[in-house]
Amino acid sequence: MPDAICLLGPTASGKTSICIELSRYFPIEVISVDSALVYRHMDIGTAKPSLEELSQCPHHLINILNPNEHYSAAKFKSDAERIVREIAMRGAIPVLSGGTMMYYKTLKDGLNKLPERNIQIREAIDSDAKQYGWPHVHDKLSKIDPETAQRLSPNDSQRIQRAMEVFQITGEPMSKLLDASVSNRGILKTLDIALVPKSRATLHKHIEARFKEMIMQGLIDEVAALKKNWNLSLAMPSMRCVGYRQVWEFLDGTYNKDTLMDKGSAATRQLAKRQLTWLRGFAIDHLVDPYETDARPYIQKILKSFKH
Repeated sequence: MPDAICLLGPTASGKTSICIELSRYFPIEVISVDSALVYRHMDIGTAKPSLEELSQCPHHLINILNPNEHYSAAKFKSDAERIVREIAMRGAIPVLSGGTMMYYKTLKDGLNKLPERNIQIREAIDSDAKQYGWPHVHDKLSKIDPETAQRLSPNDSQRIQRAMEVFQITGEPMSKLLDASVSNRGILKTLDIALVPKSRATLHKHIEARFKEMIMQGLIDEVAALKKNWNLSLAMPSMRCVGYRQVWEFLDGTYNKDTLMDKGSAATRQLAKRQLTWLRGFAIDHLVDPYETDARPYIQKILKSFKH
């Protein structure tokens, strides 16, 4: 029998609502597989479950860091494995749910030996990108690590930055280091379910509607408060979260509100595209289209077999 259920899917595919609904029928506890939900004071833009929802269904690895702190895939793996054991000891069902695919991959496959992040190097790379644009940095990456550059969008700032950082620290292309031996391989056995919309257009409509709703709920005020109350910059992982960077730039006067709406939705679509690309590379046990099929009774059947 597996140790835990994994519910994966792109942003706006309905993972949280499914978990809340399932908690009405099963003693589940959710472990968030989401690199944005770890941050306190970032509720609207991360679509964090409400206090009422959290009271109905226990969630772990939510609200554990301040926005100026850093959380790694390695720490996630260690925390998730520990929490799965604790949940099982309580007689409940652990459900890992989210869309940060690097966390899932690390949980299953272990960790490659890459260097720790370096703030000074990252700031220098960001300065270069601010002056010349991320496509320019991507072009530089293609000369030192063509294999990594080929699989990245020229505007995928976070991953381009990391690849450049790794090269500058080690003198080796990240693609070469990733081919090296993997340490700390996964020890959890999971039964994996993925919410994969067949219609990209339908997913995009949900993404656009949700970003508009976030703006109406007060996302701009949320980011303004983060800027005021914390010593943050766009180089920090928390402000790289989709929506937050775009609102930050809007508040800086980089563009108007109409452009903010376009850029926020576009960035979220790009995130969903990357998430689906990751999912296609995983060996998933069950695939469900959340917009064509009511995933809840389907997953209930899986949970019944898991429980017994």
